[in-house]
Amino acid sequence: MTTSRGPWRVALPARWIAAKIGAAILVMWIVATLVFFALRASGDPLEAILGGPGSQAGPEAVQAAIERYALDQPLVVQYLLQLRDIATLQLGDSYARRQPVADLIGDQLPNTLLLAVLALALAWVIAVAGALVQAVSRGRWGRAVGAVMHGLEVVASVAPQFWLGAVLIMLFASSLGWLPATSASSDPAALVLPVVTLAVPIAGFLSQVSRDALADADAAPFATTARSRGAGEIRVLLRHTLRHASLPAISLSGWAFGSLLSGAVVVEVLFARPGLGRLLQEAALSRDVPVVVGAVVLVALLYVVVVIATDALELVVDPRLRRSAAALRAPDVAVGA
Repeated sequence: MTTSRGPWRVALPARWIAAKIGAAILVMWIVATLVFFALRASGDPLEAILGGPGSQAGPEAVQAAIERYALDQPLVVQYLLQLRDIATLQLGDSYARRQPVADLIGDQLPNTLLLAVLALALAWVIAVAGALVQAVSRGRWGRAVGAVMHGLEVVASVAPQFWLGAVLIMLFASSLGWLPATSASSDPAALVLPVVTLAVPIAGFLSQVSRDALADADAAPFATTARSRGAGEIRVLLRHTLRHASLPAISLSGWAFGSLLSGAVVVEVLFARPGLGRLLQEAALSRDVPVVVGAVVLVALLYVVVVIATDALELVVDPRLRRSAAALRAPDVAVGA
């Protein structure tokens, strides 16, 4: 019997990519559907189109708006038209701002991405540093450090972002005057408080996961074998256990990034920072359907892309996943002699 290894290496990624694309389309469809019907249930979009409550629009303007946005069509038809626009990237114009939705989102998206990426990087730094401190601490001192770190992780992971941001503003902006209270300026210092506000809860959660995974890896047979060969604790940590312990945190980074994007709504409003979250909040309050649908679908797409990237990174970091995939696929490519 001979086995051809080349075909499965090509076919497996193709199936994997196709499955991920299908999942992305499904997620965006569900999100777009929920947002569309939720906004329609909240009130008549015609009021938002004409300028909100108290609009003095005449009959001609009302009729023109109805025809332009197909509001005279059944709700199902309007929904299908909305799906068509999303699929063709024709997001239309904002009801309130009278600007293309794509332009509005394009202007605000870089601000939110910068905030989310910096917060995720800081959360990883805090989580890895905390796990390393606990890993190298031994004896009574190590147990005391572990207890303190565990308490800090729990507090950080459950701290509400609006409360944490308000505390940071009062402490570092109002009392000490070290940092600006708002983040609307281009000063890099204005990013510090929003980034910390977003990063701390995620860091607390990632730190707990990393610490537990590091403890499991430290007690695994490969770590014991490395020590029996004369490797010191630092070498075992850096060469063996740290990589294995990072896998659960890597798999959760996609969720963490999605959480940061959703948390950006609170943080951007709290710190008066321009961004996609603030745009989404204002659009939701004014029932600006095109902006809300476009922004939410984009956030869902970003979340799916990041999850796919973290899944791919896991395959790179952990060879066991690649071997498992090869073992599952091998029977399909075996050729009888």
